[in-house]
Amino acid sequence: MSGTVTVVDHPLVQHKLTLMREKDTASADFRQLLREITMLLAYEITREMPMTMREIETPLERMQAPTLAGRTLALVSILRAGNGMLDGVLQLVPQARVGFVGLYRDEATLQPVQYYFKVPDALDERLVIVVDPMLATGNSSAAAVDLLKKAGARNIRFLCLLAAPEGVAHMQQAHPDVPIVTAAIDRQLNEKGYILPGLGDAGDRMFGTR
Repeated sequence: MSGTVTVVDHPLVQHKLTLMREKDTASADFRQLLREITMLLAYEITREMPMTMREIETPLERMQAPTLAGRTLALVSILRAGNGMLDGVLQLVPQARVGFVGLYRDEATLQPVQYYFKVPDALDERLVIVVDPMLATGNSSAAAVDLLKKAGARNIRFLCLLAAPEGVAHMQQAHPDVPIVTAAIDRQLNEKGYILPGLGDAGDRMFGTR
């Protein structure tokens, strides 16, 4: 899976994404749709997780059954919009450890500025899934992965709702070992670094702010 970009074109994902794109979708509906899509995307990004076998007892007999191997995965949200994707993954993997990377985009330079970093221990022994709804310029995403690698992470995957070609290219250049899973790759960025046609500012739409 290393270095790949996977667009999940499942009909339910695409239908729910269309509802999210509509400008009149209410914040509560937007949040619910984001949780639902994230859970569907999480099935794809957790593919190829390491497995092992252990003995269990069914009502009828004992058997060797498959189970997840190694340490629990780490789920890392890029604040603040990434928080809207946490519940979707946690519904699927409730035992996941959760971390946070605080980055905001300087509107003049479009470069990320760090203000918070708190992640689980033993990142070198965990699958690390980074979540952020929008992969736009890719600057914040690449910076977050830089920080995680410095903290020891070696097996990182990036999960987003929407991506721009520019963001995908930047991530692949900066971190060619990090696979990306998304619901769509849109046309381009505008002069302010927003994805077109996109769905606006995910954080603002999620939390009802401007």
